[in-house]
Parts: sequence; structure tokens; C-alpha cells
Amino acid sequence: MNNHVTVLEIDSNALLHNLNYFKQKIKPETKILAVVKAFGYGSDGVQVAQFLEDKVDYFAVAYTQEGVALRQSKIKTPILVLHPQIPNLQTIVDYRLEPNLYNFKIFNAFLTLADEMPLMNYPIHLKFNTGLNRLGFWHTDIPKILTDLNGFNHVKVQSIFSHLAASEDLEEKEFSINQLNNFAYIAQQFYKHLGYEPLLHILNTSGVVNYVKAQFDMVRVGIGLYGFGNDEKETAQLKNTHNLKSIISQIHLIQPGETVGYNRAFVAKSPTKSATIPVGHADGLSRKLGNKKGYVLINNQKAKIIGNVCMDMIMVDVTKIDCKEGDEVIIFNNQKMIQHIADVSETIVYETLTAISQRVKKVLN
Repeated sequence: MNNHVTVLEIDSNALLHNLNYFKQKIKPETKILAVVKAFGYGSDGVQVAQFLEDKVDYFAVAYTQEGVALRQSKIKTPILVLHPQIPNLQTIVDYRLEPNLYNFKIFNAFLTLADEMPLMNYPIHLKFNTGLNRLGFWHTDIPKILTDLNGFNHVKVQSIFSHLAASEDLEEKEFSINQLNNFAYIAQQFYKHLGYEPLLHILNTSGVVNYVKAQFDMVRVGIGLYGFGNDEKETAQLKNTHNLKSIISQIHLIQPGETVGYNRAFVAKSPTKSATIPVGHADGLSRKLGNKKGYVLINNQKAKIIGNVCMDMIMVDVTKIDCKEGDEVIIFNNQKMIQHIADVSETIVYETLTAISQRVKKVLN
């Protein structure tokens, strides 16, 4: 049992609001795939999926074990594994997960497995590289893929998809439109020669915002579910889902000349009251937040972090705050605070959220 007093509360009302915000941008018949990889972007992928199961059409995870965790939690919705590995293909089948096959090595390995078991019309997904240059077949691979699939009824192509490289950057609009056109060409080849029509999807959160006309059959919503739209105006329309809270463990009275924390990084120039909080860089807080660059909220007042961020603790200045040991501490509870942490840490919101340690207790409410 996780009894860590530092808790991440996941706001289910905010999740629902964000999902509905993206639903109203697309056609009623367009399917929604909810991305719950990386522990639901630092929250809890299982709890998020359980809440969203009757509200979305698909889930996506990065790796096989993430999908297994959902299945073991009784999630029955289709689950796309975005980056499967050959050693995990049997596990994928065992748990009725759906693999993304992105090159001929894994494609051939899965077809061999499907033939040996044998499987029948097992759902697979084919990813094509249209400019991100990360994972995916090339459009020149289409003839061989079609030849290999011809008459092979052990698998069925459930979807064909790609990924935009810069959907949030309107200065890259020409590049993104070229990706969309390339994807449309790839889809046309399959529709023409495969004999049936798989689902098509290419839009991520920012893609839905900026290129909604290219929604095809399904859209993939990741960071948008958790309250960020990669654009200030869009983010303002969304609600924050991650609320990280802790408590004051101890309060110290520091005299002038005394120091706080490792390397004596903070030196009191006047009588100072400090509060120690049980959250540190092992819980996901960057060390760059130390030395008054980061802050928390105590009784609705800002308390700056003093000294260096420790592995398991931070110390904050509460000289002017009326507080006591055991009082609640807000590490963050809104997009502005999360963005501030990301900025000070010289990173992006994605990393700030997914850095939240698994030892932090997660509660969906």
C-alpha cells in the first residue's frame, strides 16, 4: 500500500471536460483514441482508462506492459501498442492487445506468429513515416506489404496511421500539410488494393486544434486530455487534471547566519521560518526549482523553495505565512503553476507531468 503523504489527485471532472472539448471539434462519427501511455502522462493510466472506458473508442499505450496493466484491470476497450517489440508479441496476443507494425522485421515476425498459432483476422495497425522520421514504413513499402497480406487471413489491418512532426507550430504549416497529403496518398493505395477499408488516423492533440479537416476516421488525444493544448488560447479552454499536494512535516526557526540544506545553499540574513515538505527530486521535482526559483502554495500564499531540492524533501520560506506542521501544501494545482515549473526546469510540460514518481500516491476523484 502506498502511504506516501504526497498525493497526486487526478480530477475526473477536468478529464471529462477536456474530452468533451475535443469531441465538439470533430464530427460525431469520428472515433477518439485516448492516449494513456507513461502512466497517463504522470497520473495513473489504469484509473484514467477505467474512467474513460465507456467514453472513448480506443486506448493507446507506448509499450506492451502498459497494455497488460490495463487488461489486468478489466479494461476491455481496444488497446493499440504504439511501440511493441518482437520479444513481446506473444504477450500482446495473450492479452488481446493490438500491435503497431512499423517495419518489415516486426511485421514479418508477427505474421509468422499469426500463422503458427494460428490466429484469425487478428487486428494489426500499420504506421507510416510521413516526415517525423521516428517509426514507420515508407510509402515505397506498400506494394510488398499488400503482397504479403494478400490472401493472408490470419491478420486484419485495423488501422493505418502516421504522426505529425510539428502540428503545434503554424510556421511549419506547409510541412504539416505535405505530411497530410502524403498520408492521404498512402491511405488511397490501401483502399484501392487491400479489399477493405481500415481506420485512418494522423491527428494528435495539436493536430485536432490546427488541422481538424484531416480528422479522417479517428483522432488521438494525449496531452489535451490532461489540460494542455500546446497553445495558450487552447490551454485556457481546458482544465488541469493534475493536482500535486503534500503537507508540512516540520517547521524550523533559522537564525541569521545559519544555513538550510545541502551545500549550505541558503544562508539566513534575518530570522527565518522554514517548512520542510516530503517531496523532492525523487518525486519528480527538478533541482532547478531550488534557491527561490520555484515555489509552493501554503494557505493560498506563495512559499519559495530555499536551498537545494533534496531527493525526498524541499524546504520553503514561510516567514510571512501563518501555518503549522501538518498543514496542506500545494505543489501545483493549475496549468500556470505547471508551466512555471516546466519553464524554470528548462523543459516542457510533458516532462514535468511524466516525471512525477510512481512512489507518489495517485487518486482519481
